[in-house]
Amino acid sequence: MLSPEILEYYERGGERLRLAAGTGRLEFLRTWDVLTRVLPPAPARIVDVGGATGVYARPLAEAGYAVQVIDPVPDHVAAAGALPGVTAVPGDARQLPCPDASADAVLLFGPLYHLPDRADRVMAWREAARAVRPGGVVVGAVISRFASLLDGVVKGYFADPEFVSIVDRALGDGVHLNAGAESRWFTSAYFHRPEEPAAEAAEAGLDAPRTVAVEGPVWTTGTRLTDFLADERLTGIMLDKLRRVEDEPSLLGASSHLLTIARRPSP
Repeated sequence: MLSPEILEYYERGGERLRLAAGTGRLEFLRTWDVLTRVLPPAPARIVDVGGATGVYARPLAEAGYAVQVIDPVPDHVAAAGALPGVTAVPGDARQLPCPDASADAVLLFGPLYHLPDRADRVMAWREAARAVRPGGVVVGAVISRFASLLDGVVKGYFADPEFVSIVDRALGDGVHLNAGAESRWFTSAYFHRPEEPAAEAAEAGLDAPRTVAVEGPVWTTGTRLTDFLADERLTGIMLDKLRRVEDEPSLLGASSHLLTIARRPSP
Protein backbone atom coordinates (compact mmCIF):
# COMPACT_ATOMS: atom_id res chain seq x y z
CA MET A 1 0.00 0.00 0.00
CA LEU A 2 2.49 2.63 1.16
CA SER A 3 6.08 2.71 0.00
CA PRO A 4 8.66 1.82 2.69
CA GLU A 5 9.87 5.43 2.69
CA ILE A 6 6.41 6.89 3.38
CA LEU A 7 5.61 4.19 5.95
CA GLU A 8 8.85 4.94 7.80
CA TYR A 9 8.01 8.66 7.83
CA TYR A 10 4.65 8.04 9.53
CA GLU A 11 6.03 5.45 11.92
CA ARG A 12 8.09 8.25 13.52
CA GLY A 13 4.83 9.35 15.16
CA GLY A 14 4.69 12.93 13.93
CA GLU A 15 0.97 12.75 13.16
CA ARG A 16 0.12 12.54 16.86
CA LEU A 17 1.07 16.17 17.50
CA ARG A 18 1.29 17.78 14.05
CA LEU A 19 -2.08 19.55 14.28
CA ALA A 20 -1.71 20.73 17.86
CA ALA A 21 0.12 24.04 17.38
CA GLY A 22 1.15 26.68 14.85
CA THR A 23 0.24 26.11 11.23
CA GLY A 24 -0.98 22.61 12.10
CA ARG A 25 -3.43 24.06 14.60
CA LEU A 26 -4.74 26.45 11.95
CA GLU A 27 -5.12 23.53 9.53
CA PHE A 28 -7.16 21.63 12.13
CA LEU A 29 -9.39 24.58 13.08
CA ARG A 30 -10.16 25.45 9.47
CA THR A 31 -10.78 21.83 8.48
CA TRP A 32 -13.08 21.38 11.46
CA ASP A 33 -14.89 24.59 10.52
CA VAL A 34 -15.59 23.21 7.04
CA LEU A 35 -16.70 19.84 8.40
CA THR A 36 -19.24 21.43 10.73
CA ARG A 37 -20.89 22.99 7.69
CA VAL A 38 -20.87 20.08 5.22
CA LEU A 39 -21.32 16.89 7.27
CA PRO A 40 -24.77 15.48 7.98
CA PRO A 41 -25.86 15.73 11.61
CA ALA A 42 -24.83 13.11 14.17
CA PRO A 43 -25.27 10.20 14.63
CA ALA A 44 -24.31 9.81 10.97
CA ARG A 45 -21.68 7.21 10.06
CA ILE A 46 -18.33 8.68 8.99
CA VAL A 47 -15.57 6.70 7.29
CA ASP A 48 -12.25 8.49 7.85
CA VAL A 49 -9.84 7.18 5.21
CA GLY A 50 -6.22 7.88 6.05
CA GLY A 51 -7.41 9.10 9.43
CA ALA A 52 -4.02 8.46 11.06
CA THR A 53 -4.15 8.44 14.87
CA GLY A 54 -7.68 9.83 14.94
CA VAL A 55 -7.11 13.57 15.18
CA TYR A 56 -10.48 14.17 13.49
CA ALA A 57 -12.07 10.87 14.48
CA ARG A 58 -11.82 11.73 18.19
CA PRO A 59 -13.82 15.01 18.07
CA LEU A 60 -16.25 13.53 15.56
CA ALA A 61 -16.96 10.62 17.93
CA GLU A 62 -17.28 13.05 20.85
CA ALA A 63 -19.85 14.96 18.79
CA GLY A 64 -21.93 11.79 18.47
CA TYR A 65 -20.84 10.43 15.09
CA ALA A 66 -20.12 6.76 14.45
CA VAL A 67 -16.57 6.85 13.08
CA GLN A 68 -14.45 4.22 11.39
CA VAL A 69 -10.81 4.99 10.58
CA ILE A 70 -9.18 3.17 7.67
CA ASP A 71 -5.41 3.62 7.47
CA PRO A 72 -2.44 1.72 6.01
CA VAL A 73 -0.10 2.41 8.95
CA PRO A 74 -0.44 -0.24 11.72
CA ASP A 75 0.50 2.18 14.52
CA HIS A 76 -2.18 4.60 13.34
CA VAL A 77 -4.81 1.87 13.31
CA ALA A 78 -3.91 0.86 16.86
CA ALA A 79 -3.99 4.42 18.17
CA ALA A 80 -7.26 5.36 16.47
CA GLY A 81 -8.94 2.10 17.45
CA ALA A 82 -8.21 2.81 21.12
CA LEU A 83 -10.28 6.01 21.05
CA PRO A 84 -13.77 5.91 22.60
CA GLY A 85 -16.44 5.53 19.95
CA VAL A 86 -13.97 4.90 17.11
CA THR A 87 -13.30 1.68 15.22
CA ALA A 88 -10.21 1.30 13.05
CA VAL A 89 -9.07 -1.19 10.43
CA PRO A 90 -6.13 -1.37 8.02
CA GLY A 91 -6.90 -0.59 4.41
CA ASP A 92 -6.10 1.12 1.13
CA ALA A 93 -8.08 4.08 -0.22
CA ARG A 94 -8.22 2.41 -3.63
CA GLN A 95 -9.99 -0.67 -2.25
CA LEU A 96 -11.96 0.24 0.85
CA PRO A 97 -13.12 -2.56 3.16
CA CYS A 98 -16.64 -1.07 3.20
CA PRO A 99 -19.95 -2.26 1.74
CA ASP A 100 -21.61 -0.15 -0.94
CA ALA A 101 -23.50 2.91 0.35
CA SER A 102 -22.62 2.07 3.96
CA ALA A 103 -21.45 5.53 5.08
CA ASP A 104 -23.16 8.89 5.35
CA ALA A 105 -19.87 10.68 4.64
CA VAL A 106 -16.34 9.71 3.64
CA LEU A 107 -13.22 11.74 4.45
CA LEU A 108 -10.08 11.39 2.33
CA PHE A 109 -7.69 13.36 4.51
CA GLY A 110 -4.47 11.51 3.73
CA PRO A 111 -4.59 9.28 0.68
CA LEU A 112 -4.78 11.75 -2.20
CA TYR A 113 -1.36 13.30 -1.72
CA HIS A 114 0.33 9.92 -1.44
CA LEU A 115 -0.97 8.68 -4.79
CA PRO A 116 1.29 10.22 -7.45
CA ASP A 117 -0.62 8.67 -10.36
CA ARG A 118 -3.82 10.45 -11.32
CA ALA A 119 -5.56 7.16 -12.12
CA ASP A 120 -4.99 6.01 -8.52
CA ARG A 121 -6.36 9.27 -7.12
CA VAL A 122 -9.49 8.97 -9.25
CA MET A 123 -9.81 5.38 -8.04
CA ALA A 124 -9.72 6.62 -4.42
CA TRP A 125 -12.45 9.17 -5.14
CA ARG A 126 -14.46 6.45 -6.92
CA GLU A 127 -14.13 4.09 -3.96
CA ALA A 128 -15.32 6.84 -1.63
CA ALA A 129 -18.28 7.43 -3.95
CA ARG A 130 -19.09 3.73 -3.82
CA ALA A 131 -18.91 3.55 -0.04
CA VAL A 132 -21.05 6.62 0.65
CA ARG A 133 -24.84 6.59 0.37
CA PRO A 134 -26.58 8.39 -2.51
CA GLY A 135 -26.60 12.08 -1.64
CA GLY A 136 -23.79 11.57 0.88
CA VAL A 137 -20.77 13.83 1.06
CA VAL A 138 -17.12 13.07 0.29
CA VAL A 139 -14.42 15.50 1.47
CA GLY A 140 -10.87 15.17 0.18
CA ALA A 141 -7.75 17.01 1.36
CA VAL A 142 -4.76 17.77 -0.86
CA ILE A 143 -1.53 19.74 -0.56
CA SER A 144 -1.15 22.81 -2.77
CA ARG A 145 1.30 22.71 -5.67
CA PHE A 146 3.03 25.76 -4.19
CA ALA A 147 3.24 24.65 -0.54
CA SER A 148 6.90 23.59 -0.61
CA LEU A 149 7.93 26.79 -2.35
CA LEU A 150 6.36 28.87 0.43
CA ASP A 151 7.56 26.48 3.13
CA GLY A 152 11.11 26.83 1.86
CA VAL A 153 10.96 30.58 2.45
CA VAL A 154 9.11 30.45 5.78
CA LYS A 155 11.38 27.82 7.31
CA GLY A 156 14.64 28.63 5.56
CA TYR A 157 14.91 25.31 3.75
CA PHE A 158 16.24 26.89 0.55
CA ALA A 159 19.67 27.12 2.17
CA ASP A 160 20.00 23.45 1.20
CA PRO A 161 20.48 22.91 -2.57
CA GLU A 162 18.76 19.51 -2.32
CA PHE A 163 15.54 21.17 -1.17
CA VAL A 164 15.78 23.63 -4.05
CA SER A 165 15.84 20.68 -6.46
CA ILE A 166 12.86 19.04 -4.73
CA VAL A 167 10.81 22.23 -5.09
CA ASP A 168 11.79 22.67 -8.75
CA ARG A 169 10.46 19.18 -9.50
CA ALA A 170 7.25 19.76 -7.53
CA LEU A 171 6.54 23.03 -9.32
CA GLY A 172 6.92 21.28 -12.65
CA ASP A 173 4.85 18.12 -12.34
CA GLY A 174 3.53 18.11 -8.77
CA VAL A 175 5.76 15.26 -7.57
CA HIS A 176 7.49 16.16 -4.30
CA LEU A 177 10.18 13.48 -4.29
CA ASN A 178 12.06 13.20 -1.01
CA ALA A 179 14.05 10.01 -0.69
CA GLY A 180 14.06 10.36 3.09
CA ALA A 181 17.53 11.85 3.50
CA GLU A 182 16.20 14.87 5.39
CA SER A 183 13.64 14.10 8.10
CA ARG A 184 12.51 17.69 8.60
CA TRP A 185 11.11 17.77 5.08
CA PHE A 186 7.83 16.16 4.17
CA THR A 187 7.94 12.68 2.70
CA SER A 188 7.30 11.99 -0.99
CA ALA A 189 3.90 13.17 -2.15
CA TYR A 190 1.85 14.68 -4.95
CA PHE A 191 1.01 18.39 -4.76
CA HIS A 192 -2.17 19.47 -6.58
CA ARG A 193 -2.87 22.55 -8.61
CA PRO A 194 -6.08 24.16 -7.26
CA GLU A 195 -8.23 23.00 -10.21
CA GLU A 196 -7.13 19.35 -10.11
CA PRO A 197 -8.95 17.76 -7.13
CA ALA A 198 -12.41 18.87 -8.29
CA ALA A 199 -11.69 17.51 -11.77
CA GLU A 200 -10.59 14.18 -10.26
CA ALA A 201 -13.71 13.97 -8.10
CA ALA A 202 -15.95 14.73 -11.07
CA GLU A 203 -14.21 12.06 -13.16
CA ALA A 204 -14.96 9.59 -10.37
CA GLY A 205 -18.67 10.32 -10.75
CA LEU A 206 -19.20 12.71 -7.85
CA ASP A 207 -21.49 15.71 -8.18
CA ALA A 208 -20.86 19.44 -7.70
CA PRO A 209 -17.28 19.31 -6.44
CA ARG A 210 -16.03 22.60 -5.03
CA THR A 211 -12.61 23.39 -3.62
CA VAL A 212 -11.84 25.69 -0.68
CA ALA A 213 -8.60 26.92 0.83
CA VAL A 214 -7.84 25.59 4.30
CA GLU A 215 -5.23 27.98 5.75
CA GLY A 216 -5.24 30.58 2.99
CA PRO A 217 -2.05 32.67 2.91
CA VAL A 218 -1.98 33.37 6.66
CA TRP A 219 -0.06 30.15 7.42
CA THR A 220 3.08 31.95 6.21
CA THR A 221 2.91 34.68 8.89
CA GLY A 222 5.02 32.91 11.54
CA THR A 223 4.93 34.46 15.01
CA ARG A 224 1.95 36.63 14.09
CA LEU A 225 -0.09 33.46 13.53
CA THR A 226 1.05 32.16 16.92
CA ASP A 227 -0.18 35.39 18.53
CA PHE A 228 -3.58 35.04 16.90
CA LEU A 229 -3.95 31.40 17.94
CA ALA A 230 -3.11 32.31 21.55
CA ASP A 231 -6.01 34.77 21.70
CA GLU A 232 -9.51 33.27 21.46
CA ARG A 233 -11.03 36.52 20.18
CA LEU A 234 -8.38 36.98 17.47
CA THR A 235 -8.67 33.32 16.48
CA GLY A 236 -12.40 33.79 15.98
CA ILE A 237 -11.86 36.86 13.81
CA MET A 238 -9.24 35.06 11.72
CA LEU A 239 -11.47 32.03 11.17
CA ASP A 240 -14.40 34.24 10.20
CA LYS A 241 -12.36 36.12 7.60
CA LEU A 242 -10.81 32.95 6.18
CA ARG A 243 -14.30 31.46 5.87
CA ARG A 244 -15.39 34.48 3.83
CA VAL A 245 -12.58 34.04 1.28
CA GLU A 246 -12.18 30.25 1.37
CA ASP A 247 -13.34 29.80 -2.24
CA GLU A 248 -11.73 32.94 -3.66
CA PRO A 249 -9.93 31.61 -6.78
CA SER A 250 -7.07 34.09 -6.56
CA LEU A 251 -6.12 32.84 -3.06
CA LEU A 252 -6.43 29.06 -3.47
CA GLY A 253 -2.84 28.44 -4.53
CA ALA A 254 -1.48 30.36 -1.53
CA SER A 255 -3.01 27.89 0.91
CA SER A 256 -0.92 24.99 2.14
CA HIS A 257 -3.90 22.61 1.97
CA LEU A 258 -7.12 22.50 -0.03
CA LEU A 259 -10.40 20.70 0.66
CA THR A 260 -12.68 19.47 -2.10
CA ILE A 261 -16.29 18.75 -1.17
CA ALA A 262 -18.50 16.66 -3.45
CA ARG A 263 -21.57 14.40 -3.27
CA ARG A 264 -22.61 11.05 -4.61
CA PRO A 265 -25.44 11.59 -7.06
CA SER A 266 -28.90 10.73 -5.77
CA PRO A 267 -31.10 8.43 -7.88
